[in-house]
Amino acid sequence: MSVDMEVTLGGLSLRNPVVLASGTCGYGTEYCDLLDVTRLGGIVTKGLTLRKREGNAPPRIAETPCGIINSVGLENVGLDLFIEQKLEAVRGLNTKVFINVAGSTVDDYVRVVSRLSREDGIDAFELNVSCPNVEDGLMFGADPGLTYTLVSEVRKETALPLFVKLSPNTSDILQVGVSAVEAGADGLSLINTLHGMVIDVETRKPVLGNETGGLSGPALRPVAVYYVRLISRSVRVPVIGMGGIMSWRDALEFILAGAWAVQVGTGLFSDPGLPLAIVEGLADYCERHGVERIADLVGEIDVS
Repeated sequence: MSVDMEVTLGGLSLRNPVVLASGTCGYGTEYCDLLDVTRLGGIVTKGLTLRKREGNAPPRIAETPCGIINSVGLENVGLDLFIEQKLEAVRGLNTKVFINVAGSTVDDYVRVVSRLSREDGIDAFELNVSCPNVEDGLMFGADPGLTYTLVSEVRKETALPLFVKLSPNTSDILQVGVSAVEAGADGLSLINTLHGMVIDVETRKPVLGNETGGLSGPALRPVAVYYVRLISRSVRVPVIGMGGIMSWRDALEFILAGAWAVQVGTGLFSDPGLPLAIVEGLADYCERHGVERIADLVGEIDVS
């Protein structure tokens, strides 16, 4: 049996539901010698800001049981250098490209999206309103009113699919998601990392240069699956799930919970071939269970 692995998100068709997560695959080109990205549903670039950012002081990554804590701080080349030095290579990836956009003000986001909407080779935007490693920008993902304002202003600047990446570090992630959709988002990505901290007990100092960071990896997965289930039942747009996906079984959990696609991030660091293994594992599962379309499994959790 041939399985149809294609999924559609906000009018954007992906050859399969597996996407590389922002902040873990650079601009996609960094993995070309290790992974055939043309066989994936897409990639999400590392966070892009209007101006260049140097990021946080090192150390930036610390291992924890069942995950890592990172505090990169949105280091990136900025809009102008991205267009001059990175965009041409990104265009050649032959997969769907989501540009992850971050900023300190509404105008920052608007200017980045407006400029890139005039460029070829970009398929969608993902607004990062949820990075826990920077002091500026997180407020957009913690306040439903600010989320609505941001998304509605960005929506005016592009006809491309627009996704909003949600934070679990807020008192009401559901209302933030609903506000994003009401303002014009075509889909939601969730979840970003949880606040975390690691202390070296010998030195009695924080391990990370920024003291705190964002927890990712398998420890995050049950929380992420819960939120995907909660939010996918509350909005009428597709949800992309992420958080600790280390196997096809993990990815299928998200799909059954209501995700139309998944993003693989931390798992890339230990196994660059993981995303393709997930695609193959999902296809094999469908064949074994007589499922003709992967999309037929979205939200099909049995709660009887």
